[in-house]
Amino acid sequence: MNRFNWFGRRGANLSAEHLHRRAQLPAPAPLAEQPLNQQRLVVIDLETSGLDMKRDEVLSIGAVVIDQGAIQLGQTFECTLQRPHHQPSASTLIHGIAPSAIASGVEPVEGLLDFMEFLGDSPLLAFHAGFDQRMLARALKQSLDYRLQHTFFDVAELAPMLCPQAEIRNGGLDDWTRYFGLQVQQRHHASADALATAELGLILFSKARRQQMDSLQTLEQRLCQWRRRQQALSM
Repeated sequence: MNRFNWFGRRGANLSAEHLHRRAQLPAPAPLAEQPLNQQRLVVIDLETSGLDMKRDEVLSIGAVVIDQGAIQLGQTFECTLQRPHHQPSASTLIHGIAPSAIASGVEPVEGLLDFMEFLGDSPLLAFHAGFDQRMLARALKQSLDYRLQHTFFDVAELAPMLCPQAEIRNGGLDDWTRYFGLQVQQRHHASADALATAELGLILFSKARRQQMDSLQTLEQRLCQWRRRQQALSM
């Protein structure tokens, strides 16, 4: 009998080994008051089959770690997930993941468990984090019947909040890397985009400290205030 069994919308029927691994995943840590340069964050980027958050699938996950105020290049994660029913689309021209790479990818249950073990209890940082958060949460629910509760911080929000003088509204990753003069060797590749996002994150954390925001807890409070102001301005 196939050790992986699936049943409709109720989620995955996991093996005993997978259930044990899922049970060992740590709960996300609460946002701390510790200084930003002592905080571990996991910077994530996803490549997906498209932009429809209800129908498209996560194809690959790339992640790097920020810890002790630096990018820890010895702590990286990269995984292409096996999607037997995936069909090449316009998105294939962007992310460049060949059908053969997807066909020979890692079983989603294994790949997602590997990523969650890599993540641990750390908060996440991403560019346009809302998309990555919803796509990852959906993949985890479908494959592991696991509810994602980790906090996400969005570089696309942090950058204009901390650098209003840039006058970049609704800017993309390329806009902000150009603004800060960063050299990005490759784009639309999960690990490369995660690294570029991490480099931006370190610059923004430095600016946050100069503005008396030296913890994730304080950053989250300021972000809430900034969102309310942006909403009021748009009304």
